Amino acid sequence: MELYQLRTFVAIAQEGSLTRAAERVFTSAPAVSAQLKALEDELGVKLFERTTRGMTLTAAGRQLLDEAERTLASASRMRSAAAQLRGTVQGAVRFGTVVDPVALRLGEVLVKLAERHPQVTLQLRQGLSSQAIVDVKRGELDCAYALCDDEAIDGLELRRLDSIDLVVALPLALAEARAELDVDRVTQLPWVGTPPTCVLRGHAERLFASVGREFRASQTADNDGVMRSMVASGLGAGLLREDQAVQGERNGELRVWRGWRSHTWLAWIAPAGARSGAVEAVRSAVFEAWG
Repeated sequence: MELYQLRTFVAIAQEGSLTRAAERVFTSAPAVSAQLKALEDELGVKLFERTTRGMTLTAAGRQLLDEAERTLASASRMRSAAAQLRGTVQGAVRFGTVVDPVALRLGEVLVKLAERHPQVTLQLRQGLSSQAIVDVKRGELDCAYALCDDEAIDGLELRRLDSIDLVVALPLALAEARAELDVDRVTQLPWVGTPPTCVLRGHAERLFASVGREFRASQTADNDGVMRSMVASGLGAGLLREDQAVQGERNGELRVWRGWRSHTWLAWIAPAGARSGAVEAVRSAVFEAWG
């Protein structure tokens, strides 16, 4: 059997669809189907059942999936070891990011990588922290920055890099119309929320719960920039990183309500255990950038 067949097998299992698996391994759906059939023929077992909901692992498929993932991980470690024996570390690292590059010190990380490991490249993917954590667990990202309240996550290495202060940002019109605002009144304003899995959502819900209310948002933002713009546009109050909120206040876009604050953590996450030399190089650069 070939490694590409195992990669296809794992992709189908994780995506539950031939079409999505084909996109993930950069080939066509018919090619993925042919690779799967060849692998099943060689192994002599059926790996998937085709259902109305997509591709579902058989009992044999579930047992062999772990073996396939371990085999692919071993192959990756062997390539990394061979590169180190040649005296070089190389490879592309799929790196999940959140918020803006300056706050993440990505510039410092890139400089250190270029100086020490010029053959290591970063493929940056920006998105929600909750999705980044899922993608690292699934092997779709090699490592990521994430905003996270947790001190540990099963199966992952998690290192806290910095405490992130959170504050309530108010549209100018709402702030000026209500000179005196306590938490009870603030929670009665229109609010811009974040998706249910976002770490900021939990902090907003706790703020509302402190006065016996359920958090409800009239609008939803999926990143810092969108949240800041929606608050500045007058759509409602929202939670922002303090540095973003203060900058918006200086620019005359919004007001910071100073009756409440909370904090979360910026963390670096990666699969626990052995990793490729390229990911280790990124890890070292990140940790050095953050001291």
